[in-house]
Amino acid sequence: MPGFLLNRALQYLLTAAAASVIVFALMQLLPGSAAQVALGTEATPEAVRALEAQYGLDRPWPVRYFEWVGGMLHRDFGTSYVTGAPIAPVIANGIQVTLIVVIASIAVALALAVPLGALAALYRSRPLGAVIGAASQVGIAVPSFLAGILLVMVFALGLRVLPASGWAAPIEGLGAFASHLVLPVTALALVQAAILTRYVRSAVLEVMGRDFLRTARAAGRTRTGALVRHGLRSAAIPVVTVAGVQLAALLVGAVVVEQVFVLPGIGSELVRAVSNRDLVTVQGIVMVLVLAVLVLNFIVDLLYPVIDPRVRRGA
Repeated sequence: MPGFLLNRALQYLLTAAAASVIVFALMQLLPGSAAQVALGTEATPEAVRALEAQYGLDRPWPVRYFEWVGGMLHRDFGTSYVTGAPIAPVIANGIQVTLIVVIASIAVALALAVPLGALAALYRSRPLGAVIGAASQVGIAVPSFLAGILLVMVFALGLRVLPASGWAAPIEGLGAFASHLVLPVTALALVQAAILTRYVRSAVLEVMGRDFLRTARAAGRTRTGALVRHGLRSAAIPVVTVAGVQLAALLVGAVVVEQVFVLPGIGSELVRAVSNRDLVTVQGIVMVLVLAVLVLNFIVDLLYPVIDPRVRRGA
């Protein structure tokens, strides 16, 4: 197990280092200097040079790259060229909101997808299986932002039981926090549940054809009992893999839902930084998103040997 963990951790550290080089290089390769972009096209050359000197933009790329990486290691993402404010608090507040929404969404999606996918596999030749399959197809076809708009129309504007937008931190009261969380989480979770239901169904169908499950049936267990007792654990590996991929996609794609519900998440901060031409903030946010995706994938990798010890022995 320690070897497995060390191997995976080293892989992700190397990936993070490579990603930091790519993100930094892409920001530097954009046309014009960051100071020119921040000040606008009407800025004088003297003003541009002064801003470059103030923030060290006139120094070589390698020096600035290692200063940027060193700052991130100390939770310092630099200072915005546009606002003059530190970037780290903006990123910290935004990623906190986004992670709460994303993790809650994937938890709800799994809670729906696992039983529905298993039922769709168990009753694949019956009306219940057909209904679940059709519902999942509809869910896959509906974008999250459209689901969010429909939910707002029904529950916020129509029934007036939930707020249409905004955010309340947990310290402001659990009731307010939960009420603002329901609609964005539901909008994301319904679409993800539809996708995951298809994978759960396929994984369960594959497991149901294995010899050990037929042996359990021959020993007197019912089909459902044999699946719950012996089959779900074997079916979990592909489902966890897909859930990890979907979790990363949710983290990056939550920007659209954040715009629908006016959430102060990292996606909204990214949109604001791009519209303000604040490239250093864009650079920091993109790097944090990359790191968050890597951390989530690392956690998924850690679940593999827990679910199936053969992964640990083969590492």
